[in-house]
Amino acid sequence: MGVGMQPDLPPAMTDPSLAGGRVTVDLGALVSNWRMLAQRAGSAATAAVVKGDAYGVGLEAAARALAEAGCQTFFVALPEEGIRLRAAVRDATIYVLNGLMPECAAVYVSTKLRPVLSTWSEIEEWAELRRNGVNIGSAVHVDTGMHRLGLTPGQARKLSQEPDLLAAISPDLIMSHIACADTPEHNLNRKQLAAFRAVCVLLPGIPASLANSAGIMLGHDYHFDLVRPGIALYGGGFVGGTSPLQPVVTLEARVLQIRDIKSGEPVGYGAAETVAQDSRIAIVAVGYADGYHRRAGSSDEQAGARAFLHGHHVPLVGRVSMDLIAIDVTGLSGVVRGDWVELIGPNVPLDEVAYHAGTIGYELLTGLGSRYSRRYIGP
Repeated sequence: MGVGMQPDLPPAMTDPSLAGGRVTVDLGALVSNWRMLAQRAGSAATAAVVKGDAYGVGLEAAARALAEAGCQTFFVALPEEGIRLRAAVRDATIYVLNGLMPECAAVYVSTKLRPVLSTWSEIEEWAELRRNGVNIGSAVHVDTGMHRLGLTPGQARKLSQEPDLLAAISPDLIMSHIACADTPEHNLNRKQLAAFRAVCVLLPGIPASLANSAGIMLGHDYHFDLVRPGIALYGGGFVGGTSPLQPVVTLEARVLQIRDIKSGEPVGYGAAETVAQDSRIAIVAVGYADGYHRRAGSSDEQAGARAFLHGHHVPLVGRVSMDLIAIDVTGLSGVVRGDWVELIGPNVPLDEVAYHAGTIGYELLTGLGSRYSRRYIGP
């Protein structure tokens, strides 16, 4: 291979018979979740956040289904995601949350992506482009207490005092992001709401957006003109004490072998767990290389996640390894090589697995690996 040449890449996995696991995405459930959130948002428009490959479910398929259901505004994190999204839904309004990436303005212009402007230098650069004939919208992001991206309140005031600059960028949206919306009683929620209202007073007449998935549930005061649900669309938990909406992703993997193990024998790496009785163990083709986290496994000291097979919940046994897990199918009749085991889905909630893995549903969804076969059901 010569200097600068790229190696040949293997073809994408398309044949389900060659995969150890499969991901089923229910686009009907995705659309239903969006409609439920739109109903909750009342008169506010409801966008969809499809960053991170639509939280791991597949950006193009998710965006097309949502657009057909009536969603007109989408948010991505990066311009590369915006390019993919524009090819899938040509007439959509697309905002790039990470803003005007350095030296990328031409991409935003050619694909009609709206940057979410979070710094003064971005505002000045976008204003110059607009003065030179670029006719593409934008959003202004003001930090109201999360201390991540966004103008400071002082910079927002400065912008309000420079009418020529404000007119040059002519933002289509003012937005901020709530840090603790998933904890409704947190006092920062009201503080951020008050700070955002003050920004809206400084920049009147511009549509405003504050609420993410959890923010929608905080009530009408947080809805403003546009809400931006993300994780709730995909069936993940988004408010403490509130049940998730419909599950969208089902993760399954194949049984490769069934074996009988005597009481007191260990299973898997590190002999982390020994069986307390004579047991029947099924070895399943999934592991941390597939995004099924190592910490979801079990040990003699701590129970791990569970799976679902033949109408019954069954526990994991021992550590999750790179490509394999073990599940206890003792007393479960009819288990054979090739059976599909549900690991995440209607019977094994995403956030339950995330809890045992010491993480959150977001990370599990966005980390689903490339070795699964994928199929889409619904619209």
